[in-house]
Amino acid sequence: MSDMDLGYLSVAEASIKLATKELSPVDLTEALLRRIEAVDPELDSYLLVDGDTAMASAKAAESAIQGGCRMGPLHGIPYALKDIVGTADVRTTCHSKILKDNVPTQDATVAAKLKAAGGIMLGKTATHEFALGGPAFDLPWPPARNPWNRDHHPGGSSSGSGSAVAAGLAPMAIGTDTGGSVRNPASCCGIVGMKATYGRVSRAGVFPLSFSLDHIGPMTRTVTDNALMLQAIAGADKRDTASANVPVTNYTADIEGGVKGLKIGYLRQFHEVDLPAHPDMAAGLEAAVDVLRGEGADVQDVGFAPLADLAATNRVILISEAYSIHRDWLATRPQDYAKATRDRIMPGAFFAAADYVDALRQKARYLAQFNKMMGDYDVIICASSMDPACRIDDEPEVDRTYGRQARTPFNLLGAPAMAQPIGFSKDGLPLSMQVVSRAFNEAMIYRVGRAFERVTEWTNQRPPVG
Repeated sequence: MSDMDLGYLSVAEASIKLATKELSPVDLTEALLRRIEAVDPELDSYLLVDGDTAMASAKAAESAIQGGCRMGPLHGIPYALKDIVGTADVRTTCHSKILKDNVPTQDATVAAKLKAAGGIMLGKTATHEFALGGPAFDLPWPPARNPWNRDHHPGGSSSGSGSAVAAGLAPMAIGTDTGGSVRNPASCCGIVGMKATYGRVSRAGVFPLSFSLDHIGPMTRTVTDNALMLQAIAGADKRDTASANVPVTNYTADIEGGVKGLKIGYLRQFHEVDLPAHPDMAAGLEAAVDVLRGEGADVQDVGFAPLADLAATNRVILISEAYSIHRDWLATRPQDYAKATRDRIMPGAFFAAADYVDALRQKARYLAQFNKMMGDYDVIICASSMDPACRIDDEPEVDRTYGRQARTPFNLLGAPAMAQPIGFSKDGLPLSMQVVSRAFNEAMIYRVGRAFERVTEWTNQRPPVG
């Protein structure tokens, strides 16, 4: 197989080939490292590539598998980590001058779990500074680019993870999601990104943005791969005080169950009334819902609170908590932040305690409303982004389109939500939808997402790189 073909092997495909010894972890890792070297200078998806450690891990995995000691489906599978995920003895910068020399002494729990599953870390991926700032050109490293068109934004803040997975530079990657930062790059880059239920995946060792809203999530090219990755990283963790002590579901047990007879709510209000979507995105959503109807789902229109109100509540909580984390550095090292990061955090200095408390109370009211609605449906379908990815160098357009999305409500609610590709715009840029469900019902989201994926071709498309 060519390096490109190996680069685009799904996790599930690679896992079978590794288990049957048709493919070795060494060959797969070498191919990906060569591909990163050849392709990534055009994308800047990686901040750090740790080739020596990756090859040592690949050789150890090969020896173990050949000796009959296979650890599970991710054993020997390479992955990438967003560079706010702490890694022992490996630089973790948060894409910021402030932490450019930061080397943790302990792995984040999610990194430790992937390592324990036999995964092979290729390196650390680009992010918006501290998972907030936006694509900035005044930092020590450039922003990641969109592999479908490198002049366009790959989404953020898990921008490098989205770009690397879409470009075949890693079969799976970790992102973080506080206001949509797994699902935004998944949407922009045409891959699958899951924000599982709040507390489902430990945040221990990951640099925080907003304690009440932060989530860790898997990013892959297929729905099944995403389920396999979540299986490895989910579970309670004493290191994270918000970790949920809820049994972990077998996410692939019923993934091929289809949608016949399922009740699906279609939240078209978000993209038709609250924030009217780009015509290509609106048409893509209608076509996707028609596919699910054609597969036997009972699809009904539903309504919810206005996006503007949900987004405002999320913003008060997020920016207040982010400012509390960064206020000392903002006082002593403001010049070391990108301008975009400062501009986004500083409003937190002006929110009153009463604003924050009111937002938390409103969050509880929205959650009660959502849970009542979900009593009637297996999943909800809605928009993720309202627009295809814009040019990365068009700052006003980046700012305009960033808020035109329907992801933040599900951070506020803590509900699981997955973005997946549903087609392409007339300009060849990915379109996406979200599949949402009640707390800890990720398995149902995967079942619906897989039913759509199985009868469409969108996850099989490759961007024009390499």
